[in-house]
Amino acid sequence: MLEHCRNAQERWGGVSDLIDRWLKDRQELLVHYCDLSGESDFSQTDALKKKFLRLSEVLVDYVSTGHFEIYEQLVREAREFNDGGLELAAKLYPRIEKSTEAALNFNDQLDEDKLSEQDAKALFEELSRLGETLESRFEMEDFLIEHLHTVHADKVAPV
Repeated sequence: MLEHCRNAQERWGGVSDLIDRWLKDRQELLVHYCDLSGESDFSQTDALKKKFLRLSEVLVDYVSTGHFEIYEQLVREAREFNDGGLELAAKLYPRIEKSTEAALNFNDQLDEDKLSEQDAKALFEELSRLGETLESRFEMEDFLIEHLHTVHADKVAPV
C-alpha cells in the first residue's frame, strides 16, 4: 500500500503544481481582460491595439496550456483512477472546445493593421461576449479540476 502511495505521488504530485501555475495564468488573463474592458476612450486606438494584442497573447497561451497540458493530465489521472472521470471529461470537453474556438476567433480578429475607432467598438462588443464565454469556461474547468484531480488528492498526498 505504501508503494502504491509513492507511485501515485510520483505520477500525480506534479499535477497540482501545473494546475497552480495555470490558475495563475488565468488570473493574469483576467487582469488583462478587466484592464481592457474598463476602457471607454475609443479614440486612443494605438494604446487599445496594444492592450488587445496583449490580452489575445495571454488568452491563446492560457487555452493552449489547458488543452495541451492540463486536460491531458486530468484525463490521464481519470483513466488511472477509473472512477467515472473519463465520462465526465467526455461531457465537458466539447463545451470547453467551443470556448477555445471562441477565444481563437477573437484572436483572429486582431491583425497588424491600425485599429480604427469603429474597429475598437466592434472589438469591445466581442470582448463582452468573450467574457461571458470565459466565465462559463472557468466554471467548467474548475469543475473538472475538482472532480478529476482534487478528488484524488488524498491518494497522491506526500508520504
